[in-house]
Amino acid sequence: MLGPVILAASRSDRMRRLISAAPVTKQVVDRFIPGEDVDDIVPVVRDLAGNGLELTMDVVGEDITSPVQAAAARDAYLELVDRLKPLELGTRAEMSVKLSMFGQALEGGHELALSNVRPVVEAAAEIGTTVTLDAEDHTTLDSMFAIHEELRKDFPQTGCVIQAYLFRTEADARRLAASGSRVRLVKGAYKEPASVAYQDKHEIDRAYVRILRTLMEGEGYPMIGSHDPRLIAIGQELAHQAGRKLDEYEFQMLYGIRTDEHLRLAAEGHRMRVYTAYGTDWYGYFMRRLAEKPANLRFFARSMITKG
Repeated sequence: MLGPVILAASRSDRMRRLISAAPVTKQVVDRFIPGEDVDDIVPVVRDLAGNGLELTMDVVGEDITSPVQAAAARDAYLELVDRLKPLELGTRAEMSVKLSMFGQALEGGHELALSNVRPVVEAAAEIGTTVTLDAEDHTTLDSMFAIHEELRKDFPQTGCVIQAYLFRTEADARRLAASGSRVRLVKGAYKEPASVAYQDKHEIDRAYVRILRTLMEGEGYPMIGSHDPRLIAIGQELAHQAGRKLDEYEFQMLYGIRTDEHLRLAAEGHRMRVYTAYGTDWYGYFMRRLAEKPANLRFFARSMITKG
């Protein structure tokens, strides 16, 4: 399986240097990451919103090794909020954050991450939008869920992400579905051991459907994070069975992947949110996109052959 190999490469400094130096890399990366700074991203936000799409924005960068870097990540999101304010998009443009960027893995990381992310959540609320806490590897999740619970005391609209391939997620979904929270369900993109996660694609898909049913039948707001046509169709059917209106759940897909499907779902009246990342520290994000979907890897390899 190529996925674990690519995920291993995402943590390799040697592979980072090799891939970053390839002449074709920027052209291919631009398919998934449309800019390096907030000035690049504002026109993208306007364009997507103008096409009836919604957004969640991620400032990429997870290799935080000091509190100073964590504070810089916080400030990058605060700058994003400041630039979103005059666009007056409200919840049509929200933000996704990885707590590792806010110092979660450092000494005293739980409290550090909470203290850094809270101002971002507060600023988002002031312009009428919100923040979703992305899920990372399984060792970080208890801290993420605790921070999510703490933030929701003052900002109940704060969302979180759960990953279908983890054994624990069905129980997490039952807890979250009863809480009125916003929950994005994804398959999962980290290399996890067999002791905590399903390894077989069909098992992961079956878990995804079970968990999505729980979310649809619950009191929260489900966010279907998938590009899989079959899971998208199942999501629509589960929403119908649960009696949900079109504005009571949403689909989410990555920028640059299945863009025609983004527009089709929006044209049908669905809420369709595009996960849009930007920033200079793109390598880890880019490699996980390759690991998630073999077609992405083929696209990259073909580009290197024809353009390199």
